[in-house]
Amino acid sequence: MIKSSKCMAALAALSLLAAFSGCGKKASMQPDPMAKVACDESFENILEQEINVYEYIYPKEDVLAYYLPENACIDSIMAMQGVKCAVTTRPLTEKEVSFLRSNKKIVNQKKIAVDALAIIVNPENPVEILSKKEIAEILSGEVSRWDQVEPCKLGEIDVIFDHQGSSTVKFMRDSILNGKAFGQNVSAVKTNPDVFKAVAENKNAMGVIGVSWVSSDMQGREKSVDELAQAVEKSDTTQLDFNSEVKVLKIRGNDVVAAYKPYQAYIFDGSYPLYRSVYMISTAPGGTITHRFFSFVTGFQGQKLIQMTGILPATVRPRMVALE
Repeated sequence: MIKSSKCMAALAALSLLAAFSGCGKKASMQPDPMAKVACDESFENILEQEINVYEYIYPKEDVLAYYLPENACIDSIMAMQGVKCAVTTRPLTEKEVSFLRSNKKIVNQKKIAVDALAIIVNPENPVEILSKKEIAEILSGEVSRWDQVEPCKLGEIDVIFDHQGSSTVKFMRDSILNGKAFGQNVSAVKTNPDVFKAVAENKNAMGVIGVSWVSSDMQGREKSVDELAQAVEKSDTTQLDFNSEVKVLKIRGNDVVAAYKPYQAYIFDGSYPLYRSVYMISTAPGGTITHRFFSFVTGFQGQKLIQMTGILPATVRPRMVALE
């Protein structure tokens, strides 16, 4: 079981739904005054850039985002209240789509990106490569010390996730542990920046985090909204690197010799094994701000912004990287 310092996700979701429960029939017939989006917390920094640039280009339109656990995002869409758009790691099921359509809701959903999960350690950790098998052994607690991975002076491995209800936890439990329980060495903090901070300060820590949170573009040299708005019009493929405050490990799949870091080109061709799809779901009718924002994110400009965060956009070619 993951030990968590915060268990407010469910309350946040309930508060969100309750806030919309008072909307009357008259209000529901009016055009949305703003787009309300429920977004998986793992993609907060990505959606924030999308919103900032969209509102810069279209200054009369507003987008309000709620950053929640993935299940709460789905619940928000299914409640058919104020939220008509969501960003998640899975599309709606056929049953969910049928339910919405039976209630006369339009359903549009599209893959917008392929996200990679980075395994990060402190820069003083000598380990450079882990296999999927070794990651599973660490997550289960079968391997609990760094000197069991590689001869070194480091001690107990502290595995850090963002929080126990996140889609990152779900992915690693389902895809790496095949549904088995985490070991006692696994804990959760509050947010993705907290994961980054914990690893940067703890020599024994191993963090699991979305790759956009460790790209150097997101730390220390942020672009202004004006620069981002100009950049989305270009088709360059500038190389992306990672923040030097942590070490991003190379990962190899089972029965594979070569190991790779989560660069976009290696996510694109499947060489980097820890990846998942990201979807945007909309139930908003055409002509609304929500529909226009959905079209922006899934179009060229929104996809270019995603490319600039380090994850792989669904429709824009991946960045080329130098061979290591």
